[in-house]
Amino acid sequence: MTSSLIELDNVTFGYDRRVILSGINMKFARGKVTAIMGGSGCGKTTTLRLIGGQLRAASGEVRVAGEVVNNMTRDELYALRRKMGMLFQFGALFTDMNVFDNVAFQMHEHTGLSEELVRDLVLMKLNAVGLRGAQRLMPSELSGGMARRIALARTIALDPMVILYDEPFAGLDPIALGVTAQLIRRLNDALGATSIVVTHNVHETLPIVDYVYFVSAGRIVAEGEPGAMEQSDHPFVRQFVRGEADGPVPFHYPALPYAQDLGLAVAGAERG
Repeated sequence: MTSSLIELDNVTFGYDRRVILSGINMKFARGKVTAIMGGSGCGKTTTLRLIGGQLRAASGEVRVAGEVVNNMTRDELYALRRKMGMLFQFGALFTDMNVFDNVAFQMHEHTGLSEELVRDLVLMKLNAVGLRGAQRLMPSELSGGMARRIALARTIALDPMVILYDEPFAGLDPIALGVTAQLIRRLNDALGATSIVVTHNVHETLPIVDYVYFVSAGRIVAEGEPGAMEQSDHPFVRQFVRGEADGPVPFHYPALPYAQDLGLAVAGAERG
């Protein structure tokens, strides 16, 4: 048995001629929380979709529990996904269902449990995120932080072996953000799950994870334990962790020299 539950081995993916990920190698240890960090559009969410089988790698292998995801049939993928939980960005609750039914949904769809047992399990999951008392509320009655916690309760409804988080801190106030971060750590440890957190929130993420991958332009530019990454001299990591405006990720989008651009504009006006 390998200590890594999930492995990406020299994975490349793109759309037509646009390469999103190029030769990515990642390992996600059993029972640990791993972060994938980087700027918008660097391929973080694409990595989650490759692991879940929504996308198939152009080359290389994506392995979960020793099985190659990009070679699976549809039925095999569905069986794998029943062992995964996914916390979508902004929660993605069913708006026409109350809190209780949102959390119970997977239990009704994928198990033959009695209604009494489903009720007990739903209340257990809601209690774990501190919102058992909100079971009859509708999503429209929830704050942003409450909605994210309900979505997390739904994510762990079937005690998944893998939990995928896509920007779990987006749009949250500082208190809700801190609560969500601590829940990610506590629930992972309680379930013995393997969690992958895609985020660009540095200060809440580094204290709760065991390992970090930094991705830029579809490639891994640095990786290591959080403490080492905080002290890293790597230019991209330093800029990202400190939130510096300029560095390897430039402030200006590539363009002609400013003076040349102005000259072209003037020449065009004269011709007109």
